[in-house]
Amino acid sequence: MAEGQQKDLLSRLADAGEDAINRLSEIPGAARFTDAANSMRARVDELQKRVRGLDDLERRVEVLEAQVAALTKTAKPKAARPASSSSASSSASKAKKPSASS
Repeated sequence: MAEGQQKDLLSRLADAGEDAINRLSEIPGAARFTDAANSMRARVDELQKRVRGLDDLERRVEVLEAQVAALTKTAKPKAARPASSSSASSSASKAKKPSASS
């Protein structure tokens, strides 16, 4: 008996939903609304495709980062030159040039 009541309830809900959809289609702006909803659905589908492509790009970036890390570990560290000494020596040589030509 409960199954019969449940089917009756579901059929009443389905009928009510169909009636609501029919009433919505009679509203003057409903055509524009449905067009906008369909357009939005198409744009969301396109966005989902693009987001799926980002996963592949992220995997490629992770592989490249691992390769760069491996290459930097194997490369010998070079001695760092102090930046101030090279600019100081170039400014000192510029200062010497005018006095040497006098």
